[in-house]
Amino acid sequence: MRAKDIREKAGVDPITMLTAYDAPSASVVDEAGIDMVLVGDSVGNTRLGHDSTLPVTLEETLSRTAAVSRVVDDALVVADMPFLTFGVDEAQSIENCGRMLKEADADAVKLECGEHTVDLTRRLTQLGIPVQAHLGLTPQGENVTGLFRQGTDAEAARHIVDLAERHEEAGAFSLVLEHIPANLGRVITERLDIPTIGIGAGADCDGQVLVVDEVIGLSEGAAPFSKAFGDVRGEMERAVEEYKHAVESGEFPAEEHSHVEPELDDVY
Repeated sequence: MRAKDIREKAGVDPITMLTAYDAPSASVVDEAGIDMVLVGDSVGNTRLGHDSTLPVTLEETLSRTAAVSRVVDDALVVADMPFLTFGVDEAQSIENCGRMLKEADADAVKLECGEHTVDLTRRLTQLGIPVQAHLGLTPQGENVTGLFRQGTDAEAARHIVDLAERHEEAGAFSLVLEHIPANLGRVITERLDIPTIGIGAGADCDGQVLVVDEVIGLSEGAAPFSKAFGDVRGEMERAVEEYKHAVESGEFPAEEHSHVEPELDDVY
């Protein structure tokens, strides 16, 4: 799967996208036939113990993206650029994004967008780095906007529509829309030729993306626009409790879990 393949699916086939942060989960996601795997900066909350995405570093993202890329055969691998690794200095931004393709074997990068990323998107695509734009709720801006639904009044909605059109013109191959009114998501999807990928943006987007931990039921809770399709956390708790009981009761390890070497009987 390449960026152009995703772009061509706009208005044709529903697009599926999930996050993955390691080789085992990425393998499962890819084998299920998911179109895109996002190595999200949400790894900060889901795997690294942070309260936000802001502390995630470039090196952590490079490492996680490389692990995912090693096992993904079909899906498009998108590296989510961490806070302040882009949009400050153009040359440094290009170098950081380029490293995701050169060193971590990503197929594209995702940028949390604003006025400052229009020209950067254009330059990256000119250099051969596919860009997925991200508008609406952008968690890296939580200290400015908060983690609330965006585009809820006419002025804010128009601004998001304008940025969406400008990023499409700049060369973005797709656009993530997060936590915006469903009717705004529909308008943007109708106006753009590139596919929109919704997360809390309604059913009219060309595709959907969720955090894999919430989908499989590994998180303790889920966002109001998400859904658990499994109960991995419950199964993990059951298995760990059974292991603890088996060790404490002497049931584990049993004879079949150990190896005896007869030649060692006379060592002592």
